[in-house]
Amino acid sequence: MKKVLSFVFVVSLVLISGAAFAQEHAAPAAGEVSANLKIWLAIAAGFGMAIASTTGAWSQSKALSTALDGIARNPGAQAKIFIPMVVGLALIESLVLLSFIVANGLSGKI
Repeated sequence: MKKVLSFVFVVSLVLISGAAFAQEHAAPAAGEVSANLKIWLAIAAGFGMAIASTTGAWSQSKALSTALDGIARNPGAQAKIFIPMVVGLALIESLVLLSFIVANGLSGKI
């Protein structure tokens, strides 16, 4: 069995190496970004922001709903629930803002 796996590995390595070392055209200059990469950077920035804002909004709504549910069941615990809830919401929002900064950085390369 070990010989078969070794053979499969060597054959796949030989077959893949031709495609890996093939070069269709010259690489862009040092500071230049290819057109194909620009398209993918724009798509990645858009999807990154969409996913971050969607999951951030969902997380904040879930955290707020759970905190308000706990306060409604025990109004005396409002002081102990409110501060951690606000800190948690701020941390969730900071992750969304961080993804916005990363998406802006990606779109700046376009």
